[in-house]
Amino acid sequence: MEVRWLDDFIALARTRHFSRAAEERNVTQPTLSRRIKLLEEEMGTTLIDRNSLPLSLTPAGEVFLAGAEQMSRIARETRSRCNEIREQQSNRLTFATTQTLYISLYHAVILPFSEQHQLPIDLNLKSTSWVGADFVNALAQGECDLVLCFWHPDMKIAQDLDDERFESLTVASELLVPVTANDAEGRPLFTLPGDKHEPLPYIGYYENAFMRPVLDRFIQQHPEPPQLLTMNENVHSVSVKAMIKEGFGLGWLPQRLAQNSLEHGSLGLAGGPEWQVPVEIRIYRNRQNVQSTLKQFWVLLEQAIQTGSLAF
Repeated sequence: MEVRWLDDFIALARTRHFSRAAEERNVTQPTLSRRIKLLEEEMGTTLIDRNSLPLSLTPAGEVFLAGAEQMSRIARETRSRCNEIREQQSNRLTFATTQTLYISLYHAVILPFSEQHQLPIDLNLKSTSWVGADFVNALAQGECDLVLCFWHPDMKIAQDLDDERFESLTVASELLVPVTANDAEGRPLFTLPGDKHEPLPYIGYYENAFMRPVLDRFIQQHPEPPQLLTMNENVHSVSVKAMIKEGFGLGWLPQRLAQNSLEHGSLGLAGGPEWQVPVEIRIYRNRQNVQSTLKQFWVLLEQAIQTGSLAF
């Protein structure tokens, strides 16, 4: 039994005429007659008295009409609610970002910004474990509307996103700072540049990590190359930070991620400003994504960046 058959029966019960009901339902009279017959077969009884003029309902038809009207109303209301949910979901933006930026920027800045302007966004939590290529593919294939990530010309993702399909806004500047655990007296355990006879233990990044090519180039080109012995590598800065705090070596972290630990003394700087690496934090969208909420979010974010009103 289909809902449209119920509406056919309701129209016939109201008009008491097959041709008028068929016209109202925008179907041919044979089609309407066939559907009414199917209803009667489904119910196992005659619903329409075809011998009367105008047509009339049988006692069973009167009972069925009350049920049909109720079922049709429930179906319409349910469809309406489902459409409302679909529309609400279609207006929500899907965000993807790294684990580090989720902790240090997304939750503190981007989410409050979206709430302030009543532009709902959902974070794809799986993205906090992604590497660069995952973000590019998700943005290109429409699996997310926005990507928040680090940017530096030496990063592979920067090259992949330098594509006419995408556009970006620079949300903030960031520094990669060399940090180390402190000793019992609050002094850095390790200090750059180190000695070639006693290289410093180094907590680095895997080859597919955002920071790896940036730090590799920086270390190679530094006027006084540091003497480092790689002890451990990780994809995410959060994991690098955990190893450094345990005293296993020094490494570079985004300053926002390290700030609280530096202020409370559980981490210290392993070198001065000459050992810091500037990077950017950018937000990307696919130009082909024409969702109205995305356009509105983008315009408001661009204005906030230009006026300096984005709260960090």
